[in-house]
Amino acid sequence: MADREEEEQTIAEDVVVTKYKMVAEIVNNLVKELADKCVPGAKVLELCMYGDLKLNEGTSKIYRKDKEIKKGIAFPTCISVNNCVCHYSPLKNDADIVLKDGDLVKIDLGAHLDGFPAVVAHSLVVGAAASNKVSGRNADVILAAHFAAEAALRLLKGGNDNYMVTDTIQKVVEEYGCKPVEGMLSHQLQQHKIDGEKAIILNPTDTQRKEHPKCEFDVHEVYALDILVSSGEGKAKEKDTRTTVYKRKADLIYQLKMKASRGEVVAQIKFTVLMMPNGPMKITGVPLDLSIYESEHQIENEELKALLAQPVNSKSSRRRNKKKAGEAQAEVAAAAEA
Repeated sequence: MADREEEEQTIAEDVVVTKYKMVAEIVNNLVKELADKCVPGAKVLELCMYGDLKLNEGTSKIYRKDKEIKKGIAFPTCISVNNCVCHYSPLKNDADIVLKDGDLVKIDLGAHLDGFPAVVAHSLVVGAAASNKVSGRNADVILAAHFAAEAALRLLKGGNDNYMVTDTIQKVVEEYGCKPVEGMLSHQLQQHKIDGEKAIILNPTDTQRKEHPKCEFDVHEVYALDILVSSGEGKAKEKDTRTTVYKRKADLIYQLKMKASRGEVVAQIKFTVLMMPNGPMKITGVPLDLSIYESEHQIENEELKALLAQPVNSKSSRRRNKKKAGEAQAEVAAAAEA
């Protein structure tokens, strides 16, 4: 995403909320489409290339009248399989990875409009269906990631802090006999920036806790809540392959090195959350069909059960926000072509 000199806009402005929602719709639809394409025989390279093509196509169709607004890929399409934790986006001359029944697949991508990024990641098991349910460790890690993300979502409110989220995720994941992947970060999102100052760390070591200070959440912040769960001890190592995903930061570019869990499987759930006055607004993410996952584990902790039973935000405020969002949509439509 390009840098700009002007003052940063935030979701305190309705038009910014609408921009987030417009690009979120693109990534949500694409993740669903890619999930349908994750069948036995599908090639990871072709899926990644298709995803990037569709990200550019989708964003090119919005805000056509304003030629100055930048839009496009915020995070390239990555398809990471089984014990590969994240960031696998192969080049054309890399060896093909072909999906097969039972593979645990993580789809991770993002797009932006005017520098406002919407990112998403979804996990699935190839061949899973009502007649072919997922069990064992594949089910454990996916359910752990799902419920950890839902619990964390309910804590993304002004006045709460990042380590409340870190510790809650740890508790939920351990209910399934799993571990969050050590040191992985969920970042604050800002205009033209996918790695803002505030962050939520997973399963930190004592050293990592010192390196990532406690911080409070504020209304009108945006976060990419990124939950990665391992069936093992949550330790990851750099994989012995070339780096293909890079992140631009100010005047330098650095690598996002792919990591692999040590002989285990890893699930990922990621979604974009707008922290509105009435509570968190989740704008990306694909619903998980819980009926096709069977685990020997379940959440027994009463505090976690109570948290998960809470509504995400208040209904009365949602109605007011829906009306305001409609007004903002009309404002955007005057400057954009769908």
